[in-house]
Amino acid sequence: MALITRVSRLFRADLHAVLDRIEEPDVLLKQAVREMEEELARDQQRVRLLSHEQDQLSTRRSEIDQSLAEIEEQLDLCFASGKDDLARTLVKRKLEAQRFRKQLLRRRKTLEESLNALNARLNENRVQLDSMRQKAELLAEDRTSDQPGDSWSTLDAAVRDEDVEVAFLREKSRRNRQ
Repeated sequence: MALITRVSRLFRADLHAVLDRIEEPDVLLKQAVREMEEELARDQQRVRLLSHEQDQLSTRRSEIDQSLAEIEEQLDLCFASGKDDLARTLVKRKLEAQRFRKQLLRRRKTLEESLNALNARLNENRVQLDSMRQKAELLAEDRTSDQPGDSWSTLDAAVRDEDVEVAFLREKSRRNRQ
């Protein structure tokens, strides 16, 4: 029975190896990298939109704060002048502005939490994407090294003029010190 189990494992292992070769892992890896890049771009766009919305809420909040300060001044004037009916209208506007300000603050807090979570996910995805790119590069290097031929013939043995000048100056400096 152990012999049959071993043979079946060997057969499965060979079958998996054949399937891996058929699937072309480098193509699959490149596709995964492209999909990750697209998702990263979407997340970056979402971060920009949320940041823009957050800026708009901040601007709106400062406008409301300024409006509340003006209403306070107008209320002081109304109470000093004895205009209670006008003061009631201003109190109503003040309450509306305060409620709207609270809503803005809640929305800003929710937006900030979403933005923090999105930035964390974005950083995670960047790390994963870098890892996938490195794997793809290694796989590409493996593919090129698997090809027959003299690997020494593909090395770049050309020496640039700048390299000669630097080496010359080093040698000259070393000999002058001796």
